[in-house]
Amino acid sequence: MLRPPLIPVGPDRADRSGLAGDAVRRIMHVAAALRHHQDLDIAALGLTPAVARALHQLDPDHPLPARDLAEQLRCDRSNVTGLVDKLERAGLVERRPDPADRRQKTLVVTETGRRMRDRVHRVLSDSRLLASLDTEELARLRDLVWKVSDGGCPQDCGP
Repeated sequence: MLRPPLIPVGPDRADRSGLAGDAVRRIMHVAAALRHHQDLDIAALGLTPAVARALHQLDPDHPLPARDLAEQLRCDRSNVTGLVDKLERAGLVERRPDPADRRQKTLVVTETGRRMRDRVHRVLSDSRLLASLDTEELARLRDLVWKVSDGGCPQDCGP
């Protein structure tokens, strides 16, 4: 069995690897803290995180079929059915016949849903964990996160 050649790991390469590992762990910690705060605030709105994210994905000005919502959420259509049921029971969306194909149903955000979606958007945009950063630090952080996410994320995976 052939083994790949060993690549010497010099001090610079080891330092860089250690720094990158530390950065990844900190990013994961920040992401978990953000999610924790978001989940608490979403619960205070009377929603589950999954229902809130489904509502957030819907464009109030462009109704869409549940199958398209499933694609946006990257989940199975059967999972979206339960989410849409909850959104409908809460009066946040309505299922209506698609004008182009009456056999299909589209999801239409109600007026109550629009207001709730705005509140969910504010929760998902909450930046309290970044409050200690000054403007220059925020700009640097934004630029670095953009550079990393743009380099490792397909075009359709971001918000």
